[in-house]
Amino acid sequence: MSFLNNPNRIPESYGLRIAAGLIGFFLIMKLVGLSHVVELRLLNLFILAGGVYMALKRFKESHQDRLNYFRGLITGVATAAVGSLVFAFFMFLYMKLDTSMMQFIIENEPMGRYMNPYIAAFIVALEGVFSGLLVTFILINYVSTDEVNQS
Repeated sequence: MSFLNNPNRIPESYGLRIAAGLIGFFLIMKLVGLSHVVELRLLNLFILAGGVYMALKRFKESHQDRLNYFRGLITGVATAAVGSLVFAFFMFLYMKLDTSMMQFIIENEPMGRYMNPYIAAFIVALEGVFSGLLVTFILINYVSTDEVNQS
């Protein structure tokens, strides 16, 4: 059994898939010259939501079609956190290597003069974790779960 198919590693597996999607989307936007359009970050939410949804479905399939509400909440938030943290680490490295991007942020963002790669990566991680919490809360009510008192 590989790491990506291990039912005990669903948050890590799908979190890495989310990170790959976010990194791929960022690099595509960079290649086509749209990385400066801040509003495109909204599309990251769809990548995150898709990954969390697939993780919840995979968890349910691998556990005899059972998904406890709170276990689903933990799985979804952990999946989003892994994806967001890996993406934030990538962004940290990217901003350290591509100083022109960091300079653009400093010059054009409202709080940019207070930014450095550490703070920017922390904000990316924080934004991703809280977005994951919101997405998980919405999706866990969409995906059918067991009663709260069942295991």
